[in-house]
Amino acid sequence: MQSITNKRYILILFAICFSVNFSQAQRKQKNLNSHQEQIIFDSDMGPDYDDAGAITLLHAFADEGKLKILATVASTRYENVAAVLNVFNTYFHRPEIPIAVPHKNGLLLRDWQHWTDTLAAKYPHHIKGNEEVPEPVTLYRKILSAARDTSVSIVTVGFLTNLAGLLKSPPDQYSSLSGYDLVKKKVKRLVSMGGRFPSGREFNIDQDAASSIYTCEHWPSPVWFSGFEIGLKIKTGLPLIHNDSIQNSPVKDVFRICIPLAAEDSAGRKSWDETAVLVVATGYSPYYTLKEGRIEIAADGSNTWNDSGKGQFHLVEKWPPEKVQDLINGLMQHQPK
Repeated sequence: MQSITNKRYILILFAICFSVNFSQAQRKQKNLNSHQEQIIFDSDMGPDYDDAGAITLLHAFADEGKLKILATVASTRYENVAAVLNVFNTYFHRPEIPIAVPHKNGLLLRDWQHWTDTLAAKYPHHIKGNEEVPEPVTLYRKILSAARDTSVSIVTVGFLTNLAGLLKSPPDQYSSLSGYDLVKKKVKRLVSMGGRFPSGREFNIDQDAASSIYTCEHWPSPVWFSGFEIGLKIKTGLPLIHNDSIQNSPVKDVFRICIPLAAEDSAGRKSWDETAVLVVATGYSPYYTLKEGRIEIAADGSNTWNDSGKGQFHLVEKWPPEKVQDLINGLMQHQPK
């Protein structure tokens, strides 16, 4: 009888300890999740190939627990863009990440090296055509409506077409709020690889100047710009393509195909898009400082910076570019977990 009582006592103690440990683990995971950046990634994915580096950094930071990828969205609508986004997400073991592509309003610009065709032909992906995924504004509204207030960061490394559309969007089945009010309520910050500071022209801004003007004039939450001058001095990709331990990688294939085709890339590709992902995932410090003001965009897509403005910021170098370059080169060799 005493033996049975002791066994019951031990079982009760075990159950209590298990329950306590399980509850502690749940709280720890909940606390970890609450500190993760919640990210929507918006990319042109094709005219240049630093987008491939940027989405690699995105997944590397997700694997480190620094962020959660809510969606990967295209601002272009060339034939394979949904498939290419799905290739990268599948390679990094996240094939379920929602994807959206413009069906009408996106630009048709794409890569001249045809690396996107190579990836779609060579690597696994379950999304085959753009028509299989929703419009970006629809997906943005669905995700933002379900998010906690001021919890989502958007990083755009392409054109601002989708964001202008989001701001202009009316209430729908997902939210009774207008697009502007939905962004104001749900979005923590926008990080954009766009502009040239203190003045100049930059591709992501000038290719759809009307959307850039509207977005930058009406965006209600803080905006950080990683300008043309930031990524210009950061050359990446050579350590990746020379790393023989990395095989059957779509990321490596992109840089392996593209770097030899342009003499200007002999030391590596300029890394504009990667810098935007770096700061949205980890913050701007210690790599950069922020200069507050507002971007002012002319009808031709050129821009200046108004130092007296408020609520927008552009990155200013703090670390030497070579040090940031080494960091990004390391992250670009990240392998799926």
